[in-house]
Amino acid sequence: MEGEGVGWIAAIIIGGIAGWFAEKFMHSNMGLLMNIVLGIVGAIVANFILGVLNIQPLVGWLGYLITGFVGACILIALGRLVRR
Repeated sequence: MEGEGVGWIAAIIIGGIAGWFAEKFMHSNMGLLMNIVLGIVGAIVANFILGVLNIQPLVGWLGYLITGFVGACILIALGRLVRR
């Protein structure tokens, strides 16, 4: 993450914000730790999907926030599908 311009502490903070945005957008009820995990893992998932689609991944804190939000929304939707 250092090469992308986002350090580990910033990744945790931005991941938490992205997870919180996704939680509110998807009308989900998660805790702070789960928001951070969803934001960080969501950014990894979204970057992987962008790579598969041969789209240049977003960089920097704003790019990480956007990819974290999109990825967290995908993870929340997948979690809902698995529970049903």
